[in-house]
Amino acid sequence: MAEVIDWELAVSSGRRWVPEGPQTSPQEAAETVAQLRDLAAMSVEPVRHVSLLTAPPEAHEAVVVGRPEWLRANVEQMRVATIPLAEVLREKGSAPLVRQIGSRATAVQLGGVLAWLSSKVLGQYEAFAPVDDARARGRLMLVAPNIVSAERQLSVPSRDFRLWVCLHEETHRVQFTAVPWLGEYFTGQVHDYLRATDTSTWQMITRTLRRLRAQGESRPTLLDLVHTPEQAAILDRLTALMSLLEGHADVVMDEVGPEVVPSVKIIRERFEQRRHNIGTWDSIMRKAMGLNAKMRQYVEGAAFVRGVIDRVGFVGFNVIWTSPQFLPTVDEIGDPQSWVDRVHT
Repeated sequence: MAEVIDWELAVSSGRRWVPEGPQTSPQEAAETVAQLRDLAAMSVEPVRHVSLLTAPPEAHEAVVVGRPEWLRANVEQMRVATIPLAEVLREKGSAPLVRQIGSRATAVQLGGVLAWLSSKVLGQYEAFAPVDDARARGRLMLVAPNIVSAERQLSVPSRDFRLWVCLHEETHRVQFTAVPWLGEYFTGQVHDYLRATDTSTWQMITRTLRRLRAQGESRPTLLDLVHTPEQAAILDRLTALMSLLEGHADVVMDEVGPEVVPSVKIIRERFEQRRHNIGTWDSIMRKAMGLNAKMRQYVEGAAFVRGVIDRVGFVGFNVIWTSPQFLPTVDEIGDPQSWVDRVHT
């Protein structure tokens, strides 16, 4: 049976639609790449100092990429992440939706979505290792054209902003490499979610989506339509975990203070304004893809982390990394005191 998605077609179609980056001279581009590499290495010590987490130094690998390279890397990440779903579909035969749309049409859609995202993402930690490239495990990707574009829009000191972004992504690296069980737990939850897919529901989904489009209804997300009760529970755990990871990274990148990033307060203020002041097309795309929920993860996760630290300090907070049982639930993300009560009493 063919792949559920034609991955190479997803790459080639997506690369055709990737927007051009900001105008820079070859010398400026080379200097930006070199500085980002240096700042990525420089971010290691401040993150260790603030987070009180120590990651193996050999685990640090930062690569500076352009938008097409980011797109290809994410297609590979999705291929690895969705292996369990592909296995389920092979075992049960082609699902109606797969037969209807086809792997090539799905690939073109995926390429278009990733092409749009390729101009938005500043950096990323690769949580899913390509099965045939062990060197890619644990990489930080810094998307140079997007960082340059953002710093110009915000009118902030470029070196400060670049270091600030590196601090966020370095925190993600530390989370996954200083906490031995976290990577396996995260990928295990994602794979369990995909293995629990009920392929018999695909025909129902297609009918429901047609009805919603005809009614002009955009509120229910695809996940609302497809997940089983088992998947809903897993999704709650993943949502809480992602809120924790993003919120923790946001707190650490700000807590380094002006001694490390002199304009950190200005950068945060303008960055938050940028998150909220988006254009009509971007607003439509964010709603359609559920990215508004992603933005809430940053806000709610950071509020949770600060709430716990205010009560028990960073040392007390770091109990969260000792075992999956100490990870916050979805409800606790909105109520830091309830997590403190459960864990510290």
